[in-house]
This record gives sequence, C-alpha cells and structure tokens, in this order.
Amino acid sequence: MKISGDLTFKYKSADDAKVFFDSLEVDNENYLKSRLNNDTIEYEINSEKLGSFLATVDDLIASEIVVEKIVEKTKQ
Repeated sequence: MKISGDLTFKYKSADDAKVFFDSLEVDNENYLKSRLNNDTIEYEINSEKLGSFLATVDDLIASEIVVEKIVEKTKQ
C-alpha cells in the first residue's frame, strides 16, 4: 500500500519561510520532497507503511516547533 500526503506551513513573511526552510531542509533531505514558495513551505510525504508515514509527519512537525522556538528566542 502506498500512503501519500501534503503538509503546508505558512509564515508571516518570505524571509521567515526561508529561515525555516533552510533549517528543516538539512534533516529532511532525501526523506521527503519540499518546496519553498514565497511565505509557504510545502512538503510531499510518501511511504509504504502507515506507521512510517505518521512518524515522518510527527518528526516534521516536532522539528518545525523546535525551529520556531529558536527563532522566537533569537528575536528577543
């Protein structure tokens, strides 16, 4: 069985999106397809197993939250 889905993150600005994209791309390279489109990052996730698909989505969201906290701290 093939499982696929898209996940989109929208940011306040294109500059913010670029910071997040660059930070997350290092970990995501070769695991999922990603596109930076102005103030939006689009992810395409594909897997053969539901567990792997869900783990990938969970890891991506958790990583995004970590970057968000780091960015917030550096802006203070």
